[in-house]
Amino acid sequence: MADDHWSKDMLEFMQKMWNPMGFPLPGMIAPTVDPEEIDRKLAELRSVESWLRMNLAFVEMTVKTLEMQKSALETLSGKAPETRRDDGK
Repeated sequence: MADDHWSKDMLEFMQKMWNPMGFPLPGMIAPTVDPEEIDRKLAELRSVESWLRMNLAFVEMTVKTLEMQKSALETLSGKAPETRRDDGK
């Protein structure tokens, strides 16, 4: 009896750890065997992947823009790092 309670608690703990929002995870108990359901899930995941890639590209572009802006401001304010010529002097 105690083992059953411990197993249930452990299962709930693992579910909360892997799925903190509490949405049911398909395939956790029994794998999905319907090919149409799998195709639908794949299409959903591909669209999420596409959205994430687009957002990543936007963040990368924003970082690059801010780096260029910082460099330009440093140059204008005279804080640009001095380029040292190595001509033996």
